[in-house]
Amino acid sequence: MAAKKKSRLNHAVLVGAGRMGSAMARGWLGDLAGAGIGRLSVVEPAPGEDVKEAAVAGHVALNPSPEPADILILAIKPQGFGAAADALKAWVGPKTFVVSIMAGVPISRIASALGAPKIARAMPNTPGAIGMGATGFALSDACEDEEAETTAALLEPLGFVLGPLKESQMDAVTAVSGSGPAYVYLLVESLAAAGRAVGLDEGAANALARETVIGAGALLGEFAETPSELRQQVTSPGGTTAAALDVLTASGGLPDLMRRAVEAATRRGAELAKEAEKK
Repeated sequence: MAAKKKSRLNHAVLVGAGRMGSAMARGWLGDLAGAGIGRLSVVEPAPGEDVKEAAVAGHVALNPSPEPADILILAIKPQGFGAAADALKAWVGPKTFVVSIMAGVPISRIASALGAPKIARAMPNTPGAIGMGATGFALSDACEDEEAETTAALLEPLGFVLGPLKESQMDAVTAVSGSGPAYVYLLVESLAAAGRAVGLDEGAANALARETVIGAGALLGEFAETPSELRQQVTSPGGTTAAALDVLTASGGLPDLMRRAVEAATRRGAELAKEAEKK
């Protein structure tokens, strides 16, 4: 969804400046007002050079004393949330809007731990570190259009943003886009291994597989055709691609494997959310 730029500028506090947190901060610093931020604080015990430089330049307050924030962005590891919750409460006031990119931590768990009714739960993926990610988000029932717009503006530095979705869909979002880059990397590994099996040396097989997937992804982003249409453009009747696709699309082939893989990831996401609720 496209973000509607907000006139009110907020004090935003980012807790956690790892790869995702730093990517978000870099994007905001390019246009703080566009993200609805008037003042940005970063809480990170081991900040990277980019955050340190922004602090020295006066663009960021690094590890300031806690005070209730307008927006609290949680970019910490999900397994560390329970231990950090008490300290995080110092940043939460009656009107604080919490945006979480912690994988597998449900809205109800965050609301219970922090006492904040307005919460966004987002699931980015690793390409967000270079601004080419895909992020889905859901909102708590207390949120309104303003929180949807704020969330989209905050997540835009990571790339494509989709939402608000139902929280019940977030495990599927995690399975498709959150875990999805790993599936693509496995495809590259498998394609290279297959190339070696039919006579290519390791360097050639790895390079051809890698660059082919990078190029195919770029075409997806460049043109309006669907993946199916682009696939058909490569496939001549009775040709080499058709022979390969006959194998890949046979019963038990790639479509079936991908469905089963995403279903398994979705189930595991639901299990992790239930485990988080109990902690």
